[in-house]
Amino acid sequence: MHRSHRRTRTPGRSRTPGRSRTPGRSHTDARGRTGAAGRTGAVVRTGAAVRTGIAGLAGAPARYTTTGRPRTPVRARLRVRGAAAVCAVVLACALGAGPGPGNGPGSGSAAPSPAAGSIRWGDCPEKPVADGMTCGSVTVPLDHDDPAKGTIRVALARIPATAPGRHPLGSLLLNFGGPGGRGTTSLAADTATFAKLGERYDLVTFDPRGVGLSEPVSCGGSQEVGDRVPADAASQLAALRAVARRCALHSGPVLPYVGTVQVARDMEVIRRALGERKLNYLGFSYGTRLGAVYAALFPRRTGRMVLDGVDTLGEPLAEQALASARGRQRALERFLTWCAHRQSCVYGTNTRTAKESVDDLVARLDRDPLIGDDGSWFTGQDAVDAIASALYAQAAWPALADALALAERRHDPVGLMQLGGPTGPVPDAGDGPATVPADNAEAALTAVNCADDPDRSEDRAAPAAIEREIRDLEPEFRAVSEVFGPGQLGTVLACYGRPAGTDFIRRIDHPGAPRMLLVGTRGDPATPYEWTEETARRLGSAVIVDHKGDGHTGYGTSACVRGYADAFLTEGRLPHGTRACPAGE
Repeated sequence: MHRSHRRTRTPGRSRTPGRSRTPGRSHTDARGRTGAAGRTGAVVRTGAAVRTGIAGLAGAPARYTTTGRPRTPVRARLRVRGAAAVCAVVLACALGAGPGPGNGPGSGSAAPSPAAGSIRWGDCPEKPVADGMTCGSVTVPLDHDDPAKGTIRVALARIPATAPGRHPLGSLLLNFGGPGGRGTTSLAADTATFAKLGERYDLVTFDPRGVGLSEPVSCGGSQEVGDRVPADAASQLAALRAVARRCALHSGPVLPYVGTVQVARDMEVIRRALGERKLNYLGFSYGTRLGAVYAALFPRRTGRMVLDGVDTLGEPLAEQALASARGRQRALERFLTWCAHRQSCVYGTNTRTAKESVDDLVARLDRDPLIGDDGSWFTGQDAVDAIASALYAQAAWPALADALALAERRHDPVGLMQLGGPTGPVPDAGDGPATVPADNAEAALTAVNCADDPDRSEDRAAPAAIEREIRDLEPEFRAVSEVFGPGQLGTVLACYGRPAGTDFIRRIDHPGAPRMLLVGTRGDPATPYEWTEETARRLGSAVIVDHKGDGHTGYGTSACVRGYADAFLTEGRLPHGTRACPAGE
């Protein structure tokens, strides 16, 4: 047996986009960062080789993915008419009449939350911290629509401006991505990227509600249903409901009030607590959704805003999952084209056969995983996770090429394992006054994605009908990508057993916000350039920077992108029309 050096895999851990990372930081860093590396939900998986139907689905609600809709919209085929569909209609009607539960106002005239008062800055509860960094918190309503339900505290971190004599600009609020990403630890880990902005701005960030030190949610461990659950659809779906109940039990009162709309309203409280007339903001990946929602809720309070790695405002989770598979496949093919120009590329110079070889590697490892002496294994889905992780940053491509060569030539997966990063949970921060549950990032990611998606009513459908619809979708997902399609298919049940979310985000349409800057990267495996164009149309007030490079987001890797963003944030200079930033510049 081959020694795989395999770390114990955390059930339910899935490396999906994320979802976005700290600008300039390799996506292979440990997961605590800035945009989430995954969209993880409750997992119904009986093994990597079983990746279709109900049994075998890894629930990971994809968000930062690439565009393009199937000929028949996934949403229409997955949606089962029932009470949740009626609820979505009610929410839509409430938006026309005024604030609905969890939605906030659509006109930008939100009823103010209770006065936040000043923030008392002091020592940070966790180490390490950046030079000059202090921490604090702000009190926000648990439910912005019903402040009588009580309050929670949102954790903040700040680095004061380093050259305040040069026309100080006040505070710049940053969000590095997610959902589930912690702002406080992300800012502490990477200040150099924002050094120019930090000369004239106080750099401020926060752990969104439900995340980190801000009333963290938890599912009490894994969101995987486990291998002991019978493989029939009814048992698997019942297990998913049980996972949702366990998340509610371990999360406390904050869980029903997580979601992008609630966090955007928290940002308004933060603005007032900072004493800023308008909110200046820089958001990455999921942070772009937060920024766009804030601008829709509070257009007259929106200042200079830059959104990089722009998220969709309209796609349901199921369509995002298909788009995610397509986006990753596109990024993989760009990588293989790059690899073909290297003399040492294990797949040679033919990119078509190279794509087929990667497909074969994943299928082969699913059929015959590499088994370690300790009984652990490395499967095809593990390889998919590692490849997806490396595609987030072009700086990781040489390591990915070497890892694939090692796996193909020596049947050794250690290089791919290193690219995938730690697969176990992040341990509790036991040296601080408050600890964060090990599963918080995953639990928050699922909770927020589900809170933002109104298209769910599967609970009233017969298990056999749901299983049939999932199986009917399999050819479509495989046609998009043999490598990424099967895993992304599993995301369509990530929110099963949870209440349907808000319809507010999907209804954003020209809210009257001031002009802002949106950055889209052509080779982004998580947030496609098309989403940048879509969100710009929805906001009706955006200038686009078209970054021709690869990887997720552009600010940290492109001096050209950074130049446009910094000029707008510090000088207010915003060009007219789309501007291009060539790859490598």
